[in-house]
Amino acid sequence: MDNNLKEHLKAREQSHLDLNVRKSSAALDEILADDFWEIGSSGRMFDKKECLDSGVSIAEMTMYNFEIQPLAPDVVLSTYFIENHTRKRNTLRSSIWKYIDGRWQLYFHQGTITNLQADGVIHSYRKEGK
Repeated sequence: MDNNLKEHLKAREQSHLDLNVRKSSAALDEILADDFWEIGSSGRMFDKKECLDSGVSIAEMTMYNFEIQPLAPDVVLSTYFIENHTRKRNTLRSSIWKYIDGRWQLYFHQGTITNLQADGVIHSYRKEGK
């Protein structure tokens, strides 16, 4: 997979985690595809309208182990680990990005709460040679 695409999508994913972006409906509107949907770590489902109207959770987070896997020419799965400093919990994340109207847009997102800790995830990740 193209390393430039990986870095571009990682930057897009990190912008989605940025506190200023998460507070801005206009910035979220630019990132989220019109038919975006999410399964939150609570198990609750959200769509784009709800995210823009109600906002998304505001938390300080650190991303680890970002990887991508192509699903189709214009569709990519990204996976990563989040250490949520605000909520004091960690999640495994997956997103599906689609290339729509000349830019990569977030189509689907899911977060799953995990007991894994960042140091263990980073260590096992390096051990696998990634």
